[in-house]
Formats: sequence, structure tokens, C-alpha cells
Amino acid sequence: MSVHREAIQTAFGGPELISLVEAPVPSPGPGEVRVKVAAAGLNPVDWKLAAYPALAEMFGVTIPGGYGSDFSGIVDALGPDVTGFAVGDAVFGGARGHAVADYTVVPTSALLPVPEGLSLDDAATLPIAGATAAAALAPLALGPQDTVLIGGAAGGVGVLAVQLAAATGATVVATGSPANHDFLAGLGALPVAYGDGLADRVRGLTDRPVTAAVDLQGTATVEAALALGVAPERITAIAAGGDLPAGVISTGGAAAAPGALADVAARVASGELRVEIAGRYPLDELPAAVARLAEGHVRGKLIVVA
Repeated sequence: MSVHREAIQTAFGGPELISLVEAPVPSPGPGEVRVKVAAAGLNPVDWKLAAYPALAEMFGVTIPGGYGSDFSGIVDALGPDVTGFAVGDAVFGGARGHAVADYTVVPTSALLPVPEGLSLDDAATLPIAGATAAAALAPLALGPQDTVLIGGAAGGVGVLAVQLAAATGATVVATGSPANHDFLAGLGALPVAYGDGLADRVRGLTDRPVTAAVDLQGTATVEAALALGVAPERITAIAAGGDLPAGVISTGGAAAAPGALADVAARVASGELRVEIAGRYPLDELPAAVARLAEGHVRGKLIVVA
């Protein structure tokens, strides 16, 4: 029997509970394909699902279990009744709880083809981040008349959200640590430090009134946007972790419009958008990668490569 390596977390808690085990290579069932994983993109939600039982239950994740969601790779085998994909196709997508492995099996509905010009490493960063960035911006219908405040702008979702917002012609004000200000400016944003006094710093940065806001981390940007006079219905948040002021829109990757992720991938492939990979880790160094991610302040994404 052929075996492969897969990441397993044995109990709820930190990355010290992650181990790499050998298991039988999975076989695809009807409507499924097996993918030889090239890279798995890590997201903050991955370590949170592994650390907090209540959150894991909300997402249908069980521990002990596998690890990760986002991946890219090459189709290795087809299950019965599969159409639209062939062995050898480059693909990316989501496999909640079993992305970090040598092989993963997923339904074709969870897959997208990797567009020409997009590397497998870059593709692995996109499923959650790309869909979430698109969903966070969609309700705002930004245009050149807008100034949008984006909080948590240097993270995996933020890097894409800043660029997508800038592409609409809107003026983008992006929060980040001082170490990331030059980076954010390079994405087309006006960088500003986060923390107490954010609203006042934004007022001092631009004469244009802020007309929309996206909070990608907590609620500090929501509160600043309201203080700046932004209408609640023009504020979105993806990780508020509790009640939001009336009218503010709570959203996430699941709310992305059909085709939104494919559009983001095509724009990265064409060079219109860029991704930022802060670190590449081999499969057996997954615990170190997760520990770094959980510390916060990662610019862009971390990936685990085969």
C-alpha cells in the first residue's frame, strides 16, 4: 500500500501538538480528484480552528484531524464521474482540515484551474485571502469618488484588498506597522499607523473625507471609521469576533460572488495584482510556520511547500 505524509493535530492547542505522520494515499470517490500538493497556504483561521474548540465546531472541524485549507498542486487521479479536469492539470482550491499533506482528495467543486502565468506557490495563497478580500470590498461598490480606510492592510487578505480597492480608482488609506509603510505605499495606499488615535491620524493624512472602510482585524478600524463619519452600511468587517454596530456589514470568503476568486487569480497571473509570500517552509517544519503565523504581524502569507 502506498503511503504519504500528512499533518495531524492531536488535540486542541498550539503548534507543538502538530505532527507529521505516514498514512495511506487517499483515493478519490465519485466527483472527486486527488491532487499532488505543491504548496499549502496558511491562514490565521487555521491555527484558530486548531486552538479553539467552539470555533472548530462552527466550521465542522474535528480534532484529532488534519491541518490547513488552501493548497495548489497537480491533479494525480480522477474519481468516477469527474468532468472538467484531467490528470496533469494544475489546480488550486480549498480542502478544509486536510490541505497540508503530500496528497489531498477534494470534490471538483472546491477546485479552480491555475491560470497561465500564475505560479503554484502564488496560487496556494489565494483561496481564502482572495475570496475574503473580494467579499469585503463588494458591498462598498468603490469608485474614484471614494476614500476607503482599510485596517490590517499588510496581512494576507489586506495585501489583496488594498490593490483591489486601488484598482477602482478609490484613494486607499491603509493601516499597518511603521515597518510596513513603504510596502503599503508600493501597493498604492497612503499608509497610517494603527492604534489609539487612528481617526485623528487619518484626518491629518488626507483632505478627502473617508467614505468607506474595511476592517480585517478586530473592530478598531470600524470604530475609527464611524468617528470619521462613515455611514455604517459602507463599513465591512471580517474578524470582529462579536457584535458590530448596527448597519456594519459582517462578511467573509463564503460571501464572495461566484467567479470572484477566479477573477483575483487571473489578475495576479496577468501582473495586475501581486501576492506577498513572507516565508516558505518544508512540510516537516509546519509547526514552526504555524507558530510564526500565530505570533501575528506576518506580511502577506506563509506557505508550506512539498
